[in-house]
Amino acid sequence: MTHRPRLVAPLVRVLSACVEHAPRDTRGLFRHDVAVIGHRGAAGLAPENTHAAFLAAASLGVPFELDVTLSATGEVVVIHDDTLDRTTDGAGYVDETPWCALSGLDAGSWFGPSHAGEPLPELGEVLRHFGPQVVVDIELKSPRDPALRQPLAEAVCRLVAEAGLVDRVFVTSFDPYLLEGVRAESPDIRRGQLFGSFDGADLNRMEKFVLRNLLLNGKAVADLLVAEATILRRGNVQRWRRMGYRVLAWTVNDPQEMRRLVDIGVQGLITDRPDLALEVLGR
Repeated sequence: MTHRPRLVAPLVRVLSACVEHAPRDTRGLFRHDVAVIGHRGAAGLAPENTHAAFLAAASLGVPFELDVTLSATGEVVVIHDDTLDRTTDGAGYVDETPWCALSGLDAGSWFGPSHAGEPLPELGEVLRHFGPQVVVDIELKSPRDPALRQPLAEAVCRLVAEAGLVDRVFVTSFDPYLLEGVRAESPDIRRGQLFGSFDGADLNRMEKFVLRNLLLNGKAVADLLVAEATILRRGNVQRWRRMGYRVLAWTVNDPQEMRRLVDIGVQGLITDRPDLALEVLGR
């Protein structure tokens, strides 16, 4: 087993103190002290990131998270992966495929025959349909081409504004530069920094260290911290809350883990099973 040098923890505290931490109040986005947020809609109940999954979450009265990236023709596509292969009957990269081809794909059959024909959603349509009902968490996926960061941020901000939902959505990303782009384009939209252990991420050791310890928050200037559930302990949750952040946990589907997170002060559970989380919370 390896251990961090004793100087690392004090260094982190010093560097963190030099970073801007000015989270805004996000209570207006949530009706409860502990929010239940459907992951990719409600990915345990319907095919992820589809109208069916969003309907499942909205029917429970809970906010939901979705993932977005750009098509080859500039539309904001709701899909998690860079490629089409896992969740559609298509193949290849999303950013190399025009919307006219994406819009005809089947994004539901992989989940079950009852969902055959579910189309890939476009963000604007989702916001128009579900935005008046529930709060939407829009996760911006890092483009393969860094030059597409700002176009993605601008396109998302434009669609949010057109739907009149600046106060009814928040955006999240692992990429602080994307959040910086949102801040530049539409500063009133609330922002959430995603982070975690990054064990499977294609990052070097220093990049993981910097992101885990929020040293890039000068770019994101986040209002919420959205952390991998497994890294959360009472100490870090309470420290971040004292700094003014709302702390959300992803992605938690086990009832015992949900109870642990609530006990240590987590203020939001992002889950594939929002129905189960509501039961755990007695709602």
